[in-house]
Amino acid sequence: MSKAGAKARTLKKAVEKVVHGNLIRTNIPAGMAIAGPPLGPMLGQRGLNIAAFCKDFNARTSHYIEGVPLPCRINVKSDRSYELVIHNPPSTFFLKQAAGIQRGAMSPGKEISGKLTLKHIYEIAKIKQQDPPLVLTPLKQICELVIGAAHSCGIEIVKDLDPKEYGEFLEERKSVIEEQLRELQEKKEAKLLRK
Repeated sequence: MSKAGAKARTLKKAVEKVVHGNLIRTNIPAGMAIAGPPLGPMLGQRGLNIAAFCKDFNARTSHYIEGVPLPCRINVKSDRSYELVIHNPPSTFFLKQAAGIQRGAMSPGKEISGKLTLKHIYEIAKIKQQDPPLVLTPLKQICELVIGAAHSCGIEIVKDLDPKEYGEFLEERKSVIEEQLRELQEKKEAKLLRK
């Protein structure tokens, strides 16, 4: 019994400690990385120099419009250095920009928040194909992913889109959004009164 225990102890000493990579997945607005929450505490827990990271990130995203959300993957190494991978903005950001809307539908299957053509979908898919996880994915499959994201935002995909007709649709949609925001505000106020 003691020989087996001694062998187990020597085996434990021989096996090196496995260090799992600290991968941080977060969305940071382009050119707006600051040392405050939520980014500062996330990086501080892993022992990174927050000011140096913010300076590096803001320099690398200076060619983007300020405030565009960028998905980032930060791989923190054991020597407190990091590897930063910045992806293109999310599909939903591109979809809302192309449709000219500020927010998606509250109930996606029942209401339409905007309309896009297949050409819009193709262009967004070409941009998303540059992201590291999607580099080897066929363009057709990326188009299907973008269409799925469009449906989840309540955006309808059409073959042709008349600009005048779409402008009228967006004007009608503004009143619907105002009504929804009013209802949400009333619910919040009712909830506060109950407390």
